[in-house]
Amino acid sequence: MDYDAIVVGGGHAGIEASLALARIGFSTLLVTQRLDTIGALSCNPAIGGLSKGNMVREIDALGGEMAHLIDRSMIQFRILNRRRGPAVQAPRAQADKFTYNRLAKETLEAQANLALFMDTVVDLTLDREQKRYQGIVTERGHHISSRVLVLTTGTFMEGKIFIGEWETPAGRLGEQAAIGLGTALRAKGFPVGRMKTGTPSRVRRSSIDFSAVEVQEGDRVMAPFSFDYTSVDRPSEDCYITWTNEETHRIIRENIGRSPLYGGKISGIGPRYCPSIEDKVVRFPERDRHQIFIEPEGIGTQEMYLNGVSSSLPEDVQHAFIHSIRGLEDAEIMRPGYAVEYDYIDPLSLYPSLESKLVDGLFIAGQTNGTSGYEEAACQGLIAGINAAQKLKGEKPLVLGRNEAYTGVLIDDLVTVGTKEPYRMFTSRAEYRLNLRHDSADQRLTRKGWEVGLQRDEQLTRLEEKLDRIEAVKDLLAARSWREKNALAALKMPEITIDVLKETVEGLSDFDEPTLYQVELDVKYAGYIDRQQRQVDRFERLEAMEIDPRFDYDTVEGLSSEGREKLKVVRPFSVGQASRIGGVRNSDVAILIVHLRRGGGRV
Repeated sequence: MDYDAIVVGGGHAGIEASLALARIGFSTLLVTQRLDTIGALSCNPAIGGLSKGNMVREIDALGGEMAHLIDRSMIQFRILNRRRGPAVQAPRAQADKFTYNRLAKETLEAQANLALFMDTVVDLTLDREQKRYQGIVTERGHHISSRVLVLTTGTFMEGKIFIGEWETPAGRLGEQAAIGLGTALRAKGFPVGRMKTGTPSRVRRSSIDFSAVEVQEGDRVMAPFSFDYTSVDRPSEDCYITWTNEETHRIIRENIGRSPLYGGKISGIGPRYCPSIEDKVVRFPERDRHQIFIEPEGIGTQEMYLNGVSSSLPEDVQHAFIHSIRGLEDAEIMRPGYAVEYDYIDPLSLYPSLESKLVDGLFIAGQTNGTSGYEEAACQGLIAGINAAQKLKGEKPLVLGRNEAYTGVLIDDLVTVGTKEPYRMFTSRAEYRLNLRHDSADQRLTRKGWEVGLQRDEQLTRLEEKLDRIEAVKDLLAARSWREKNALAALKMPEITIDVLKETVEGLSDFDEPTLYQVELDVKYAGYIDRQQRQVDRFERLEAMEIDPRFDYDTVEGLSSEGREKLKVVRPFSVGQASRIGGVRNSDVAILIVHLRRGGGRV
């Protein structure tokens, strides 16, 4: 073999997959169409957000890189939903996207065991039975072999860009599509479909009337995403808010026929939760305005990102509706908005390890699986990289449960339910979100990262010391009084904060703020967490009932016809996963449990 592993694609999934494989010790080749765009922030210049910030922390806890990159490139930081409960709070940071891109490339170049190669992959070589991956074929005729492959093609596989009536093969504006691979995968029997996403115009900062828009400041203190850092020292930039209006909507409605979305040019399904401005105007006619966030793309650039007006309308229409918006009347458009349509592979064809059910040794991650977002891509890339390494070692794959991580929720949704539109993570998708707080990701996942070889001994020691500090604070509170009340009991009261107790409880001020914050959340939400843990215990009992992926469901009497067919398609790895498959009834699950307990789960 030329390499132990090959990773195709230099986006956020490819970065995490290639680094994981190389850091675990396997010779790895990253093949990408352009070395200069490794880690490019193609759409919004930000990392994190609701549930997404949690995933960035999870990536870091497992030993991934995304948190380090944003901590070293952020230009604004905010904790979202600060006034709401901890289960729905999350960090978000604006990035200097050029710094982020540069740091990503430098990190890959400096990594031992990792080689970078600029070319376009157009085909895969398989064994004679077409069941085992062997290597890749590139546009320039290179045949490169490896033991495993991680495919992370993003929006480039058979990508096509649309701006009004104009269209061209591309994955990003000005960057050629990866032509050939999607066609080759279809010919090999892979379930390939089309999806669509888009991006808004970028405008020149100096052409914006900032007196007419609202300022959105970041938090006073920039906090790190990575558990490896205790602080962030970066320059800070403001963001701004404005709104569309009736005139904006009139211009869009009058030109809706020129949109490739409504003119029939685009067949791919777009993201329901991040629609284009023309989608918003059509789908929500009762709304007289839509919010727009004006976000800097970096410190060393004039480009400002118009978050909320993604569009594929012709450029003259984009100019007209942007100039109708308060503060943007004289805005100079530097890059137009556009839609991009691309090939993806139905994730129902994957195991929870993200390995293909069709071809042994092939792992697939990121937008290639039908997701949308940097963070969704990165966490999949990391898991795919880890599991490719686990396969090379002959060890059991790492599969995160829905009770362990948002990453686990995302992958379980993809491989169990599938998706017909770009999948985006939300806190509402996680049943056990109180257990998945962003501040506790290290407690949930650092040991798992250490077990697979991505976390060092000192990071595990750091976690153990943190847990010791948390217990020490709880013991201190339990031993102290506050206004004739036990201090630990007092902290459970909604109106009493840890800062209030610090004023009089001796010894509390000796502990760092993150430890005190974690104790406060643990104590205040102990009842809710205990109740959720009982639900988790029931969940884990079903997850523990494993099913061999080769199991013959035709041998089980009493299953409904639909349930049997769905089980044969998904091939769940546990009764828990089987119970989440659409079309599988509770009675099917009960019959399956009885059959397995009688020893019928063997193949």
